[in-house]
Amino acid sequence: MDRFDFTRGTAVVTGAASGIGEQLAHVLARRGSALALVDRDAEGLERVAEAVRADGTRPVTTYVADLGDDAAAHALGATLAAAHPDTTLLVNNAGVALGGTFEQVSEEEFDWLMAINYRAVVTLTRALLPVLRANPGSHLVNLSSLFGLIAPPGQVAYATSKFAVRGFTEALRAELAGQVGVTVVHPGGIRTRIAQSSRVAASVSAGEEASEKAAFDRLLSYPPEKAAAEIVDAVERRRPRLLIALSAKVPDLLARIAPAHYTTLLGLVMRAARRSK
Repeated sequence: MDRFDFTRGTAVVTGAASGIGEQLAHVLARRGSALALVDRDAEGLERVAEAVRADGTRPVTTYVADLGDDAAAHALGATLAAAHPDTTLLVNNAGVALGGTFEQVSEEEFDWLMAINYRAVVTLTRALLPVLRANPGSHLVNLSSLFGLIAPPGQVAYATSKFAVRGFTEALRAELAGQVGVTVVHPGGIRTRIAQSSRVAASVSAGEEASEKAAFDRLLSYPPEKAAAEIVDAVERRRPRLLIALSAKVPDLLARIAPAHYTTLLGLVMRAARRSK
């Protein structure tokens, strides 16, 4: 396929009120895309939209929706397809984190995370794929994670959702080859609000929760604006797979070299890194 043309059509971005989604909105606006921005945080979404409008000349439309509600996700998909028949780019970026072992995470908590991180990706892709197909040269981006490459203890729910996004996207890429470009993104430790806004299983003690969030937050150092620029570059070049930061590339390499033992190797690497500081 030819390189992606950002000046043609509308780009839909979910999770646009902060982090990578916010920075994607700015980069895409500067590249000439009209935008349809989605988030459940109405105040944050409007703040981003106003800043993007000041940063570019193309239209910016906002949609407040809770993607954890399956009915709301389906309604949003129908609305976006009807309101933006010129859509040429869909970026399924919205996601949440949930710490805790499998036994600590309740069925309701597990389902909440799967609804946002995986089912909403499938729902919005299903709703907008006919639109993307109708606009030649279109592209789809789904954000998986470092934890769509490796599956550490204490992240069963999150890793399950991100491995599901990875599998869904890779299979869909093969089905859409030559028709719609498809990229799966595996960010490493990107400096966003995901640690502060993450949930920990209700059965986890307050002390464990604080320790879990602090450990997670220490991993987040890669600038979100740099991550967004890499994603936009991957779209333009039609790259099928993008790993962002060494914190994704090194674990991916270890998982390929020693798929049955990478958790032990990663533990050794992390302990050595802490001693070197």
